[in-house]
Amino acid sequence: MTTPVVRVIEWSGKSWDGPSETALHDLLTNLDLTHRDLVVERLDLEPAGQHFMRVHLNDDLSHLVEYRDGERQFQAQVPRQPDVIGVGPIAAVLADWAFGREDWRDALHWVPLSLDQPTKS
Repeated sequence: MTTPVVRVIEWSGKSWDGPSETALHDLLTNLDLTHRDLVVERLDLEPAGQHFMRVHLNDDLSHLVEYRDGERQFQAQVPRQPDVIGVGPIAAVLADWAFGREDWRDALHWVPLSLDQPTKS
C-alpha cells in the first residue's frame, strides 16, 4: 500500500487522503457563501504542514487562491467565471499542483502574500 500524497480538508474540518482530480473539482463546486474554504495539502513535501493550497470563495463569488511552499506564500485573485466555465480553471490549478505537474505556476497571476494585508472576503 502506498502512502497518500495529498490530503483534502473541508470547511468543516473533515479531511481525507488521496482525492482524485474529479473529487477536487466537485469539492470546489460545492463551495458556497456558508462553506467558503477548501485546503489541499501535499504530504510528501518537507517541512511537513507547510505545503498547501487554500481556495476561498469571496462574497462576490470570485475566488482567492493561496499557496504555501515552505516559507514562501503567494496568492491569486480569480474573478467570478461564467457558469459555463465555473470552477474549471481553479480545479485545473489545484489538481496540477496536487499531483506534481508544473502547469499551475503559469495559470494564475501569483503575487507574494503578506500576512499584514487583509484578504478579500
